[in-house]
Amino acid sequence: MTTHTPRPFPIPVVAAFGPGSQVNEDDEPLVTIDMPKDMATFQPPPLPEPEELAAHAGALAVLRAAHQALLDRLAGKEVDPIDLGNLDAGDRAIVNQVLGEGEVAARAGAPAASLAGGTNGGPVRALVDTGLQVQESVFAGVWRVLALQDGVVVRDMIEIGAIPQGLVAAAEVDALGWTAPDLHALPGDVMNAPSILAELRDKQARWTPGTPAHVVNLTLLPLTSGDSIWLETTLGAGSVVILSRGYGNCRVVNTRLPRTWRVTYFNSQDIIILDTLEVGPVPEVACAAVQDLEDSAERLAEVLDWVAAA
Repeated sequence: MTTHTPRPFPIPVVAAFGPGSQVNEDDEPLVTIDMPKDMATFQPPPLPEPEELAAHAGALAVLRAAHQALLDRLAGKEVDPIDLGNLDAGDRAIVNQVLGEGEVAARAGAPAASLAGGTNGGPVRALVDTGLQVQESVFAGVWRVLALQDGVVVRDMIEIGAIPQGLVAAAEVDALGWTAPDLHALPGDVMNAPSILAELRDKQARWTPGTPAHVVNLTLLPLTSGDSIWLETTLGAGSVVILSRGYGNCRVVNTRLPRTWRVTYFNSQDIIILDTLEVGPVPEVACAAVQDLEDSAERLAEVLDWVAAA
């Protein structure tokens, strides 16, 4: 199979009258943090001519398989990844052109030694061994997933669903070695962090599938610099990094505490406007919803109909 070198991961009405309408030159100007202003919306990729697409049987077969996988997923069926390893360069270029790049990108990697006693084996385990690079397409819920070994792509595929399962597996592997800290030997400037950790541990220990995510808003909490350092060191940072550019920018990183994520939102100047810890599955901000899959199935069907009508 032809190997491919992945691209670098993309990581970073004023009232005229009334109280307050008159300016006092002695007052200091109010300085506020700019909030995100632009929202990413669906932009159809520049498609090849229908005759050109129809001439690439391999690419067309992949797109049809992706559409069927969307329909099967919406029907509640399990779907397998679509392997692109046998595509020639022309077919692969057509698939890349049609799918384009969506708003979410991610990467993950874990050394093989950390997998002892970990996930249930199979292809997902093999992917975690090598590391992953993920890019959502313009069809939300349709993901390009590259498995890498020493920087070389060893498997190229499309996954259909809320989030690629290799990212979930990598986060589970990261959490295998987490140990509770010694609360009897805290630095003197640590005040509120231990109670936050206790809350997180309680929620993650009692979490079951279907339980709503539990969010701790660090932005609003009275944390000392010692609290922040101790909490960050204690929770650790895992290997899964997800970037979402839907409304402003959002970075999601798994911690070493099971099912616990650091979710940070930035404005257009890359200033943090919200910093949270979230207990639950992969945070919804990074995932494709059912409505997204429905829209993607409809739009991909339009592409296929366009080719058939040529």
